[in-house]
Amino acid sequence: MKEDFCCCQKTKERSEDEYKRLINRLSRIEGQVRGIKGMVEKNAYCPDIMLQVEAVCAALKSFNKELLNEHIRSCVANDIKNGEDETIEELIATLSKIMK
Repeated sequence: MKEDFCCCQKTKERSEDEYKRLINRLSRIEGQVRGIKGMVEKNAYCPDIMLQVEAVCAALKSFNKELLNEHIRSCVANDIKNGEDETIEELIATLSKIMK
């Protein structure tokens, strides 16, 4: 189900439902990217490709929003309940990076 790849120190156990939702979204996005590659390979008109790229960007932003919502509801809420207030600073730093 999960790969052994991790880019950070922390991990999160996701419910089966959350895992499936996120993987399904990423699979759709992956399909969109493959579609764009196919358009380039078939010499599609530039504006048509750019519109598809923008659709992928919107899909990634939507994915990130879902992930952020779940992070706040679970990780952040649990850490605050457990007195781990540094999670708030981590969230602020993360939001600063993604809201550029």
